[in-house]
Amino acid sequence: MKSLIDNARSFAVTHVADPQHIKAFRALEAGQSPEVLFISCSDSRVVPALITGARPGELFELRTAGNVVPLYPDDNRPTGEAATIEYAVRVLGVRDIVVCGHSHCGAVGAVVRSDDLSAVPAVRGWLEEAVPRHAPVRSVTEVSPDVAEAVQAHAVAQLETLRSYPCVKERLEEGILGLHAWYYEVHTGAVSVHRPEEGHLSFGPL
Repeated sequence: MKSLIDNARSFAVTHVADPQHIKAFRALEAGQSPEVLFISCSDSRVVPALITGARPGELFELRTAGNVVPLYPDDNRPTGEAATIEYAVRVLGVRDIVVCGHSHCGAVGAVVRSDDLSAVPAVRGWLEEAVPRHAPVRSVTEVSPDVAEAVQAHAVAQLETLRSYPCVKERLEEGILGLHAWYYEVHTGAVSVHRPEEGHLSFGPL
């Protein structure tokens, strides 16, 4: 914690006040105009700005356990996830949405391995509602340590859920929004992208 506090204390001087960056940070007070809504896992090993090289104001982020996009609420009960997606699309006008899964994902891995999640009922409920609909059914012995196949299938499935959101459906029909599924390897830094034209679960280099 100490190193984080030390960096927070010095951030304004070492970064914001730096002559190379001061104009860019000053411009942020006028508002934001991110190009992309980046949906990723809450996992601490996944750092969207580090992976993409994005600067402040370029990425609008939504982070959830297992990079889950929950179903659009049909009972008029607001959710933070739906609000974030709707705001990004309708207010900020992002042109692309990226759902980024990652290797060694604890959430997806727990589902495909059928781990006992009784000690974390909120986690269990969240994953039961979202992941099993999409995770491939395989025996534990067939699941790779990085659960790559399951994570990739899960990321692609989140795009289908996104298409059910009224704001996303609207922009897709207008041809002004793109949806993308990425897969990030936490131990190598490699990023691959879903290539639907090559197969339902085909991923290749960016």
